Amino acid sequence: MNKKKEDLQKNTIDNTKKAHMTTNQGLKVSNDEFSLKAGERGPTLMEDFHFREKMTHFDHERIPERVVHARGFGVHGEFELYESLEKYTKAGLFTDTSRRTPVFVRFSTVAGNRGSMDIPRDVRGFATKFYTEEGNFDLVGNNMPVFFMQDAIKFPDMVHAVKPEPHNEMPQAASAHDTFWDWVSQNTESAHMVMWLMSDRAIPRSLRMMEGFGVHTFRLVNAEGKSHFVKFHWKPKLGTHQVVWDEAQLINGKNMDFHRQDLWENINKGNAVEFELGMQLIPEEDEFNMDFDILDPTKIWPEEDVPVQIVGKMTLNQNVDDYFAETEQVAFHPGHVVPGIDFSNDPLLQGRLFSYTDTQLIRLGGPNFHQIPINRPICPFANNQREGYNQMNVTKGQTSYHKNYLNNNQPEPASPEEGGYEHYDEKVEGRKIRARSESFKDHFSQAKMFLNSMTAHEKQHIFDAFSFELGKCKDLGVRQNAVNNLLNPIDREMTEYVVDKIGVELPDTIEESNYEKSSPALSMANTPSSLETREIGIMITPDVPTEKMLTLQQKLEDKGTAVTFISDKIRKIGDDVMTETFDTVHSVLFDAVIILKGHENLHPEAVENLEIAFKHKKAIGFSTDDGDIFKALSFTADDKGVTNIDENLKQYLEDVKSHRVWDR
Repeated sequence: MNKKKEDLQKNTIDNTKKAHMTTNQGLKVSNDEFSLKAGERGPTLMEDFHFREKMTHFDHERIPERVVHARGFGVHGEFELYESLEKYTKAGLFTDTSRRTPVFVRFSTVAGNRGSMDIPRDVRGFATKFYTEEGNFDLVGNNMPVFFMQDAIKFPDMVHAVKPEPHNEMPQAASAHDTFWDWVSQNTESAHMVMWLMSDRAIPRSLRMMEGFGVHTFRLVNAEGKSHFVKFHWKPKLGTHQVVWDEAQLINGKNMDFHRQDLWENINKGNAVEFELGMQLIPEEDEFNMDFDILDPTKIWPEEDVPVQIVGKMTLNQNVDDYFAETEQVAFHPGHVVPGIDFSNDPLLQGRLFSYTDTQLIRLGGPNFHQIPINRPICPFANNQREGYNQMNVTKGQTSYHKNYLNNNQPEPASPEEGGYEHYDEKVEGRKIRARSESFKDHFSQAKMFLNSMTAHEKQHIFDAFSFELGKCKDLGVRQNAVNNLLNPIDREMTEYVVDKIGVELPDTIEESNYEKSSPALSMANTPSSLETREIGIMITPDVPTEKMLTLQQKLEDKGTAVTFISDKIRKIGDDVMTETFDTVHSVLFDAVIILKGHENLHPEAVENLEIAFKHKKAIGFSTDDGDIFKALSFTADDKGVTNIDENLKQYLEDVKSHRVWDR
């Protein structure tokens, strides 16, 4: 158990142990069935302090949900450094390889409320709190490395546009509506981010199988004061994988908690979730050597130009004990840094440095949210801040100001040699002006580069995503503006495809970006693949021998996969294996499927599951006793990714490992 988890458990009330019920003041309660009344049928008395305390707490159980990133799921873990980065930074977590730094990570969707589904087409939040010996460092990022705007003053507008429309509160957790596409078509700096949002990155297979990015350009500063610009990356050890859009919609209907259940169950099984931390580094003197502005949050640094240096590994291995106390009350802030990490002049980052504290003040009831156990640093902290809502500390002493004589000027500031934080000594001067640098004006080159980097099936998914999203817009002018202002300046082929689908006019002028560069690192076709933790659904007919099922299960689990048997009703297989039913699970909830058929006919639900798995390009394995398995199916054993597992289980597992049979 890591240090932060131990610290949290000091505040844990274990209701699994025998104990008397008490009030919040510790008074033992003799009755929790009835309120105090004047006679059995009389009115409830105001003096019933137990009733009033219980009801008052219930009335205030809910805090305002986050405006964005409301639906989240958190998990504990630790970070280990591979080798010292003292050349670049003096931050202890990046220089001391003997440390194991506790972390808490909160994954989230952006647009939906707390009750929305897990797999909308959306950005995913990827926020990490490092509990370091110098204080908390929060890396507050997303699963996409860019964002919709270049300046934080536009952030409220973008969120208002993507949220349910205010006149009817629809649709929930979706960008496929008029106000979103109206906004992005009028704010073309969003073009690059929209390409990511329409890509498969927006519908991840699992929270364990998506990348994370710090988004902004930060600084690392070493002990000598030398500065490097840095972008942070999280690389999943299992690779970056996705579902397809039709599958996502079905999953949301079958299990709207699909992502959080996947993460919870894998950690409960002991399947540690691992991400490697990477950094892209640019010396300060090379700030202007790229063909774009490195401070622009709508731009990436192509990995082929600025390689990602892998520096450490984060292992997520402990679920929370209390969702509200930990996941819901955790407060992240990109301004929580430690010595050796500093900010750049990225105008979106600069705005976020204000916004996050302001948000927590209303969500968590005042300025003392840092005292909530999940937010408390593991190192000591002391200052002259006092009182306020939810003050939990008892601070001794006569003084609460700096400087003071009465308390020997305690607490006193720390020198840099003692670990005191110093901002980077950057020269800044200029006229006060509301404007944007000319170096931020190119909105389409990297959007084109993203498309250039995709495989054929990834491109088709993007084309279809634009067609779906814009097809949901009711206003013809919004659709036309999106085509004219966003699609056409990126790619003519994409524009022609979408125009044909959504009933608008093809723009007369061709203003397509001629940017020819590509970045193979952007394609998920180049991601690692593994059988580890892949879920295989095995459909059976009732006459399949138990021994055959258990033998297959053992072979598959030996390769690292997880197996679920599916039948027409719950059946016991062996001593401790029970089947699921077609009522409770579906092929969309699995990475791949197998059908084991005896002499009995396939259940109609099995036929439907197999057809949908084939449509979603999943690996399909089969074994049959009478050879007529394909009579009820639209595909055959000759189709790609359809394998007789009795003859070639190895090939079937290769197809599973590849995630999809894209060339089917």
